[in-house]
Amino acid sequence: MGCENCGGGCGGCGGELLLTEAELALLRRLGETPFLPAAAGLDVKTPVYLEDRERSREEYAAAILALAGKGLIRLDYDVPLKGFDYAAYRDYPLHGSMALTGRGQDVLEQIEILGIRE
Repeated sequence: MGCENCGGGCGGCGGELLLTEAELALLRRLGETPFLPAAAGLDVKTPVYLEDRERSREEYAAAILALAGKGLIRLDYDVPLKGFDYAAYRDYPLHGSMALTGRGQDVLEQIEILGIRE
């Protein structure tokens, strides 16, 4: 039986998928721009995203970790964006990227088609 929100078209989430406003905003941003920069310290525990200033670094870090944990984005510190100027990220030794996964794309499409419930 499919989930109540999408009739099973979301990729098998097994129920409702809860997203914070920050997660939803970042998911939508990745829908507009397929690859975004990410950086981290050597401990790779806290991702850093500095391109948008709508939220704090901490909010973006939490959103990135949550989306990655839900399998909606892939975070790669060993795949930097070619031609991107990482000067703003000079304090962070690991320069990488993030992108939607197939599941993330499916969820984003379902949100666009069916909307979301608050």
